[in-house]
Amino acid sequence: MSTVAWIQLAVFLTLLLALAWPLARAIDAVMAGRFALGRRIEAPLWRLAGVRPDQESGWLRYTLGLLVFNGLGVLAVYALQRLQHVLPLNPQAMPAVTSDSAFNTAISFMSNTNWQGYGGESTMSYLTQMLGLSVQNFLSAATGIVVVIALVRGFARHSTKTIGNVWVDLTRATLWVLLPLSLVLAVFFAGQGVIQNFSPYTEVQTVEKVTWETSTPATDGQEAKTEANESATQTLAMGPVASQLAIKMVGTNGGGFFNANSAHPYENPTALSNFVQMLSIFLIPAALCFVFGRLVGDQRQGWAVLSAMTVLFVVFVIAATTFEHQGNPVLASLGADQATSALQSGGNMEGKEVRFGINASSLFAVITTAASCGAVNAMHDSFTPLGGMVPLVLMQLGEVVFGGVGAGLYGMLVFAIMAVFIAGLMIGRTPAYLGKKIEAHEMKMVSIAILVTPLLVLMGTAVAVMTDAGRAGIQDPGAHGFTEVLYALSSAANNNGSAFAGLSANTPFYNVLLGLAMVFGRFGVIVPVLAMAGSLAAKQRAGATEGTLPTHGPLFVALLIGTVLLVGLLNYVPALALGPVVDHLMLLAH
Repeated sequence: MSTVAWIQLAVFLTLLLALAWPLARAIDAVMAGRFALGRRIEAPLWRLAGVRPDQESGWLRYTLGLLVFNGLGVLAVYALQRLQHVLPLNPQAMPAVTSDSAFNTAISFMSNTNWQGYGGESTMSYLTQMLGLSVQNFLSAATGIVVVIALVRGFARHSTKTIGNVWVDLTRATLWVLLPLSLVLAVFFAGQGVIQNFSPYTEVQTVEKVTWETSTPATDGQEAKTEANESATQTLAMGPVASQLAIKMVGTNGGGFFNANSAHPYENPTALSNFVQMLSIFLIPAALCFVFGRLVGDQRQGWAVLSAMTVLFVVFVIAATTFEHQGNPVLASLGADQATSALQSGGNMEGKEVRFGINASSLFAVITTAASCGAVNAMHDSFTPLGGMVPLVLMQLGEVVFGGVGAGLYGMLVFAIMAVFIAGLMIGRTPAYLGKKIEAHEMKMVSIAILVTPLLVLMGTAVAVMTDAGRAGIQDPGAHGFTEVLYALSSAANNNGSAFAGLSANTPFYNVLLGLAMVFGRFGVIVPVLAMAGSLAAKQRAGATEGTLPTHGPLFVALLIGTVLLVGLLNYVPALALGPVVDHLMLLAH
């Protein structure tokens, strides 16, 4: 970690906290219905939809509403892709997307994963990008927000059977949280040079010259050759990028308008736009920690959770940046670098944009995989083995280090319940968190929420490497190829969406396998979390005693970090040993 890297990290965290605090106050007011202008605008919408905003429901009805809502989103995005060739706003005459790819993409954007097995500018029409993908960016992020709000209500309420009105919560999260932030960010990104238009793709001449020869018969029977030079041409993709980019980042979605995602100069043109993109990814997840503290009536609880996230985040940033600055010893051994040490003097710049460099690329990689965003400004496949293991591990922790919009906090609260349960076992007392006793039902739901993603990742990886269809997509042999498959399943099941590259995943086998991992990874956690919310809301609040574990101090923060690392990562250690660890040892062997 150089001085520049430390300054970058310090400025990032300072601005994040400065922006998250007031945003938390706004989110709290909006979700509680204290935004007066919002209520006046919402009232005719409720009447039109036949929704009674004051009528709340229990956890089961709340869950069914979310499932129906997201299911309709899948059908809409699938239909748009299959019919885009006969719909307007298709300037390049994009054909219909294949059925397996359309299935995968529809699941991906509904589940806030945004895994993309296709090239956006060569596959999707403007209408599909806007009406399908961008809309789902809003709705999937809103789903995450309402789930965590429902869970926090379970802690805050007592002796009640209701956790809220799902339609009211979804509307408020979309209209008054995500939409205003996206509008502001879209204008800023457009000002930085991100394109926003409906122009057809543009053919331009490049500075490169193409040499060609023609042969004509000469008068003496010999061929006379004529040589000429012409400027090469290149097709530049256009489109409404800034609007999709804004919600892609602030909603921790990650789906790029272009195949190169945030490494593309039209999608991330400057160092400032790169920094703001990183900041916007963590903005709502950090604010929701403060919202949690406000709703349960103790801001210290929010600070404790945020502190655990921040400590883990800083450790992983240091690790990734350090590994990437060490470079590739194989290149040095081949004489490609003249540094006096065995490492490159400039570090590992393979797969990184020169305009961002190692520090910004490493920080971006950690942020996008700590949150369930998946946007990338560098090729993770080109990271060093240990540098590439950092984003892999962050996803496998369940993406609770800030995490996705809503998903990160409810994932961390699941680990918090596990932490107080472990502490209760140590001292022989019934565990309690925020005045609610943690009993058998809650621990069953916690176990399901924690174990469902490792099960999907490890079983999916095993199926992929054991079948011909799975192995056919692997580009690199050995440990690195195994890491490519492990990364893809970790990204899908944990709803991240970033790709390690090197894996040809746009095939019927991987489209179906990853699609199933995405949907079960999303709702395999959401359903037990909402079940816990209903159970906790019905409980009486128990008073604190001498044996109650304080959940707002340094001891609890340390216990929570230990639980995340031990419980969240233990399932993956053998797979990591077969993949990035072996890859690193093989690199050193050269």
